[in-house]
Amino acid sequence: MANAEPVRLQVFSLNCCGVIGSGLAIFSKHRIHDTFLYRYSLNGYPYMAHHGDWFGGKAVGMAVLSIGSLIANIYVTHLHAEYCRDKDPYLPHRVVQAWELQQFIRHTSAGADLVILGGDLNMHPQDLGNRLLRTSTGLRDSYVETAKFDGCEDGMTLIADNPFISKNEILPFEKGLRIDYILYKGSPKVNIYCDYMCTTKGSVPDHPFPYSDHEALTSELRLETHTPSEAQSDKKLWKHDSAAGKVAELVDIMTEARTEVKVGLHCAERMRYTATRTGVMGLALLFLELAIAAVPYLALGAEQPFPLTSFYMLAGLCFAILLTTFLLYIFKTMELKSLQGAEDQMRLAIGSLQEKLRGFPLAQPHSTQRRPPEGLEPSAFDPEE
Repeated sequence: MANAEPVRLQVFSLNCCGVIGSGLAIFSKHRIHDTFLYRYSLNGYPYMAHHGDWFGGKAVGMAVLSIGSLIANIYVTHLHAEYCRDKDPYLPHRVVQAWELQQFIRHTSAGADLVILGGDLNMHPQDLGNRLLRTSTGLRDSYVETAKFDGCEDGMTLIADNPFISKNEILPFEKGLRIDYILYKGSPKVNIYCDYMCTTKGSVPDHPFPYSDHEALTSELRLETHTPSEAQSDKKLWKHDSAAGKVAELVDIMTEARTEVKVGLHCAERMRYTATRTGVMGLALLFLELAIAAVPYLALGAEQPFPLTSFYMLAGLCFAILLTTFLLYIFKTMELKSLQGAEDQMRLAIGSLQEKLRGFPLAQPHSTQRRPPEGLEPSAFDPEE
């Protein structure tokens, strides 16, 4: 019997740079040439300690691999969780994270032959951040594209029967959610096909418990290389018909995302104003207490009107108010800067896309949109030829 060739597995482990660090990892049997970690500028609120997202930190990790003669950019990420579907205070943060994620992928994958993104996006397939990510990068969803699927109903990755979660977390969706994804796209050099995808189905075989609170995803991707000239000839057939539609769609999505960021800006400004007002009241109370404490020194023979215990307790309360409001003011100022920066970037991008859209000829009534070759899904940011 011939000896089997050993498989060398490389591990790229990442700490998300939060106070505790939730961590990301990429395991690969292919050679890892380069790695990078980008921490999102917004990661929730430290005073929402029972949620813990801020303490864990959220980020996107990248590893550059060699698969034969191809260069692959592999990304792994974890976005902020959604704790309430109806009133989600973290929606602006998650939208900004999706915005930064698509920027990171677009700017780092220019020279890659194929791109794969995996992770817990904490977004439904048609949520704003998900649409923003897929439309701006051209990434495709393995679950939608796969030729064969074996797993939970509707590809759900957070199911109600999991003992590690509370059913209240997934309301109003009684059966579960699909919030974990494997997304991919090819290039003019390679087409990608998803031949098979599966998820785990609850409990570990022969055990009463599952692997995790989320179901694991597996995708089998098939790569077909070709010469760039062949790809370009196919690409020209559909590019002019579909590019205008892609740009118009992305303009609408970005406008919606910018609106959500503005809502976050308004809430942060209101919270900072509240912190400022509360801090001023605490400072006034402290000055009042100091004035009362100075009475025995200014009026000889006068006694201290308050017991010392009450005096010290009130002073401690004043200092606690001042410290808390000061920290909250600093945090909200940082949040405002991040939200304003994202809003400015979106405004510039929308203006650029609108100029690009005006440069397209009017669509002819008889023209039909063609589906792009597999793996060549365009990004609306692709330069014009």
